[in-house]
Amino acid sequence: MVPARRNNQTWIPDIFSDFFDTAWMDRTNCTAPAINVLEHEKSYELELAAPGMTKEDFHVTLDKDGDLVINMEKKVDEKSEKKHGHYLRREFSYSKFQQTMLLPEDADREKISAKVENGVLSVDIPKIEKVKAEEVNKTIQIK
Repeated sequence: MVPARRNNQTWIPDIFSDFFDTAWMDRTNCTAPAINVLEHEKSYELELAAPGMTKEDFHVTLDKDGDLVINMEKKVDEKSEKKHGHYLRREFSYSKFQQTMLLPEDADREKISAKVENGVLSVDIPKIEKVKAEEVNKTIQIK
């Protein structure tokens, strides 16, 4: 169930509490990457810890509702020949993660960018620039 967005809610405390509060879930052997969300004056920055992952392992999109969707998938196929045998041993390693995040109303969805550096996916979400309201009382110069 996706939490409903109400006008009187602030984005980060309510929405992220709903998505990231996993105390009610049973723990399994898989772990989700740690996610930080920072708010700057002109943007939001989302950081997702993913050691060993490369930019090819990520797929970042906006869904039909304008929500941010992060997919991460890593397949490792290692072959090693056993010293005292004539067969190959195969070990498969597979990691998959998907997270959908509701974006705040002031997010500029057209200018979102992402990069992977040192095992961290950083998603920059610029804020829509607010247009300053013209002065209500404008002085008219008399000629």
